[in-house]
Amino acid sequence: MTSARTTKPRAPKSKVAASTVSPRGRFADLDKDKLRGGYYTSAQVAAWLCEWAIQSADDTVLEPSCGDGAFLEAAAQRLLSLGVTPAKIPHHLTGVEIVTAEARAATERLRPDLGKAADKIVCNSDFFGWWQGTDQPAFDVIVGNPPFIRYQSFPEPHRARAMTIMGDQGLKPNRLTNIWVPFVVAATASLKPGGRLALVLPAEILQVTYAAQLRSYLTDHFERIDVIACNELFFENAEQEVVLLLADGALAAATEDNTCRVALTAAETVADITDIRPALLLDRAEPKIMRHDSEKWLKYFLDNRQISFMRELRDAEITSSMSAHASIDVGVVTGKNEFFVLSTDQVKDFGLEGYTTPLVSRSVQLKGSQLGKADWRSLAADGNRVHLLNISAAQASELSAKLRQYIEDGERKEFHKGYKCSIRKPWYLVPSVWVPDGFAFRQIYDFPRMVLNASGATSTDTIHRMRSHGAKPERVIANTYTWLTAASAEIEGRSYGGGVLELEPTEAERLLMPTKLNGAMPLKDVDQLVRAGRLDAVLEENAQIILREHMGLSAADCDLLKSVWTQMRDRRNSRRRGTRKQAT
Repeated sequence: MTSARTTKPRAPKSKVAASTVSPRGRFADLDKDKLRGGYYTSAQVAAWLCEWAIQSADDTVLEPSCGDGAFLEAAAQRLLSLGVTPAKIPHHLTGVEIVTAEARAATERLRPDLGKAADKIVCNSDFFGWWQGTDQPAFDVIVGNPPFIRYQSFPEPHRARAMTIMGDQGLKPNRLTNIWVPFVVAATASLKPGGRLALVLPAEILQVTYAAQLRSYLTDHFERIDVIACNELFFENAEQEVVLLLADGALAAATEDNTCRVALTAAETVADITDIRPALLLDRAEPKIMRHDSEKWLKYFLDNRQISFMRELRDAEITSSMSAHASIDVGVVTGKNEFFVLSTDQVKDFGLEGYTTPLVSRSVQLKGSQLGKADWRSLAADGNRVHLLNISAAQASELSAKLRQYIEDGERKEFHKGYKCSIRKPWYLVPSVWVPDGFAFRQIYDFPRMVLNASGATSTDTIHRMRSHGAKPERVIANTYTWLTAASAEIEGRSYGGGVLELEPTEAERLLMPTKLNGAMPLKDVDQLVRAGRLDAVLEENAQIILREHMGLSAADCDLLKSVWTQMRDRRNSRRRGTRKQAT
């Protein structure tokens, strides 16, 4: 469907919430929290993509999820401008749409331009069923905006069909696969040799792990790929960041040694794209030397000099991944923080003394580069929820009356029926409660801060836990306060429409560090400066101590590292500021 029903993980609901949009068709039986509302491609963007993709009056065009017909209308008008008569348009243009009301709306949208010929264009069907039920479809052009729906929210039998098509094309879907991925795969397989693909896709294609095989698939199947990103969000009132994917020169057969030219263009506003003819905009793009098998496309926001330098550092003996010094794991998954994460007053009121463990529950509670016992006591005194209900197996065999009452109250509220709680026996015993050497921010606004843990606290899964492999934890953490680690975080992580950078544990373990932890600014001094808002002073000092003196980088190398970090950071932060401005 042309509407992008966004289901971005671990993010707040968009301004157009599911409750304001009535689910239809295959989505009618889904929980509203699984739907993010419908966001439709603007007429300007659809027309711009069709101008690039449809280059001849002989072109045949498919829109595999046409929704109410924005792309079909743009494609029809482009074909008319190339000399195709209204009566001939159905021979050139096909739309597929599963929701009957949307299919009818698309047909009516075409009627002013095409008259009765509009009735012959839209097929009311599931795209994957239509694709499997036809002789191998072949088109010169495929345009559109596939739905963005999580694997778990996509109902059967449509999901099974989609995954079968991916498997037939040599890809291996999993339960993280968003449904836009098989749309792209089936669309690519529907092109004639030399064909073109013009799609609106989530920016996840640049960065998430589950899209890695799709990135390889695309570079194996096309001669040239252009990705166009925009700091202004394409969908008004939605925090889903999207990109425009323009793939040209479809190959008759995929080849792993295909030299695909990939370029990424970043614009400030949507108008900066649509006000320029496609050919002129793409001519300005700098092609990038790809390592699509091992790198996220997020790196290609950088220029070739920056990319080559970061590759050299990754391969150099003077650098190692974080995993060489420490492991990063998720924080405690309680299954119901409302029940398990408590303030001091709640612990006293419910009589839970002796059943709790010190906790850090929010990243805002980590002010500097270390957290001591006094810091934690201050958080507790201020009313923060920094106690974790942590009942041991021994305690569970003989519960106090007050604890039993608290558990029974939780059961009356049906907390035990939530998924994470329901798979535990008993449901109120929280697993994997251990105290880490340090904390690592999962969601990052400016810098991938790590914090020494001298408080005896653990953390919820909003904050990752770090455990040193042998070196002193304070030495490991002190060596993360560099432009080297910051730059690699922007490349290894992923950001969403709101501009926040997110690092999963495996991504955090790939952060670049010095191979030898020879020294750094003392962590006590780092802590004072960070709390005072002087992070830049720390990074400048560690550039001299760590990057230049110990690692042997030049001043120019340090400047280049800093430029990688600030360029990538400022790009995503500009989207965050833009989102706040729209909300205001």
